Amino acid sequence: MPDNKKNSNHFICPSTRKFYQESRAIKNHSLGDFVHGYIYGRWIYAYIGVAKGRHPLTKILGPLFRFVTFLFPKPKVSAGTAPAGNKTKITFADGYHGKVMPLDKASKLITVNKPLNMPDLEQVIPYKRARDIILKNPDHIAVLKCPCRAAQEKPCQPEDVCLVVGEPFASFIVEHHPDKTRWISQQEAVAIMEAEEERGHVHHAFFKDAMLDRFYAICNCCSCCCGAINSHRNGTPMLASSGYVSEVDQDICIGCGMCSGFCQFDAIDMIDGLANVNFEKCMGCGICASKCEQEAIRFRLEPAKGLPLDICALQDQQG
Repeated sequence: MPDNKKNSNHFICPSTRKFYQESRAIKNHSLGDFVHGYIYGRWIYAYIGVAKGRHPLTKILGPLFRFVTFLFPKPKVSAGTAPAGNKTKITFADGYHGKVMPLDKASKLITVNKPLNMPDLEQVIPYKRARDIILKNPDHIAVLKCPCRAAQEKPCQPEDVCLVVGEPFASFIVEHHPDKTRWISQQEAVAIMEAEEERGHVHHAFFKDAMLDRFYAICNCCSCCCGAINSHRNGTPMLASSGYVSEVDQDICIGCGMCSGFCQFDAIDMIDGLANVNFEKCMGCGICASKCEQEAIRFRLEPAKGLPLDICALQDQQG
């Protein structure tokens, strides 16, 4: 528990000090990134609500956030790290994005039993920033009332489905949102994901530039509430494919439409009474396969969609 003695050290939460110290230790992580990250974590419900246009202060906070962005512009990628060696301005999606993960892969990411240091996962996380997995205290997990669902007039239930993983993120979110968070075990985190899978919701590992350029949370998302899914469907590529794709065996498919009804990415159409997967739209979440009682949907690796975020495979590669 934080000490409430009235001295200069105790006006700032311990997790905030830790967040600041780690931010300043990262090369190319600016003071603006720290300010952005603090605003995001400290007022995450306003941040997400404004981003979705659903917060009552949107008209005030929207221009304020844009002003902060103007004061602290996103850096350009230096030559040699940008595609084709060109300097490229970081886009919104490059700095704030999610990686779609099937349940088995997502479960492994939150049951890690030792610290992880996997920087620059360019082939797995195809963005210019925020693609590191540096897990400190991986068993420190907090469940947060979902900011996207909280911004909806009639949100999907339950709302406590966002998992904040590792330090300093988990402590930061608990210290600043004690009424909307609670500490949970790794087993409880898996149980939350399993329940969300049963509801047909998609697991995303989220990365953010302002959150120390790395992975910090797993969200369990539905298209009716999730800002990232809706942004992605509207043309802002905030989500990377899992690296898998679904295929329908039409000799087995009975045309029940169950898979189409559960697909959060509108990637399955019923054509001539049978399910057809749109290759471009399919993000490889695997929900359709889990819902098909006929077992007519095959889930396969697809190199054109990128590499899966498979912690065990990545650890093996590191030796």
